[in-house]
Amino acid sequence: MGSRLLPLSLVVGALLADGIGHHRAAYYLVLLAVVGASAAAFLGVADVIERKDGAWLRGVTTSLALAFLVVGAMVRANMADGAPVPKVAISAAVAALVVYGLPLVVWLLEPLRPRPRVRARAVRIRTSPQI
Repeated sequence: MGSRLLPLSLVVGALLADGIGHHRAAYYLVLLAVVGASAAAFLGVADVIERKDGAWLRGVTTSLALAFLVVGAMVRANMADGAPVPKVAISAAVAALVVYGLPLVVWLLEPLRPRPRVRARAVRIRTSPQI
């Protein structure tokens, strides 16, 4: 349940449902995405507390995405029937997608990161005198 792919796919589904006019289905997809995002954020923060490698990025991105999804769900919950989707709800869903995509961008750019050079030292090899 801690996978970031579940809420990501649910948010994409919600945006697609909004695009074709099924706003009620999009609302329920965002609510399900909040549940999945909360589990992912819980595990991300737990990894930060345990000081696992690379956990900071996962903890921060999943927590931010959860905050965006909660804001989007809150705005959608107060939407009147037949009204167009508030721009804040769409913006929050897109922001959650962008935040979920940040670790992918970091992973893709990691080979381009400059690494410190290790200088090789000359090693003297002593040989014993030949008999």
